[in-house]
Amino acid sequence: MKKILIVATALVWSLSINAQTVNDYLELQREVLQVEKKAAVAQALELSETESEPFWTLYSEYQAVLYTVQNKRIAIIKDFANNFESLSDEKADELWVGSMNYQKELLKVKKKYYSKFKKVVSPGKASRFMQLENKIETLINAELALEIPLIETK
Repeated sequence: MKKILIVATALVWSLSINAQTVNDYLELQREVLQVEKKAAVAQALELSETESEPFWTLYSEYQAVLYTVQNKRIAIIKDFANNFESLSDEKADELWVGSMNYQKELLKVKKKYYSKFKKVVSPGKASRFMQLENKIETLINAELALEIPLIETK
């Protein structure tokens, strides 16, 4: 879990580097986070042989969908950073609405995939997996909350 928090911190810090470097570094950090996250999931779930293949297949599908959704969050953070010095009320509103839409979409994905995971592993293991996902997300959110300043409109 500590490694995941370190990677999450690196993701936040990476946003302060120039654009191309940020994107490259961000992708590298996301890949590292995925490896660490997968190892944590494997350790936490202790899947049987019969559960393993269907779970990891679905897990890969879920991570691909999450990646797309999380791109929206990254875009919002980058937009905020790019407009921070001259943030208008309208832009602040646009960013906040975008953030709420991201959260709604993320919840929709979690609901959909929780139902799918319950079909390939027990509801207890599916719940444990989603709980672990939430813990990792909470660690990332905590780091982002520490690093991203409050909105101040001009």
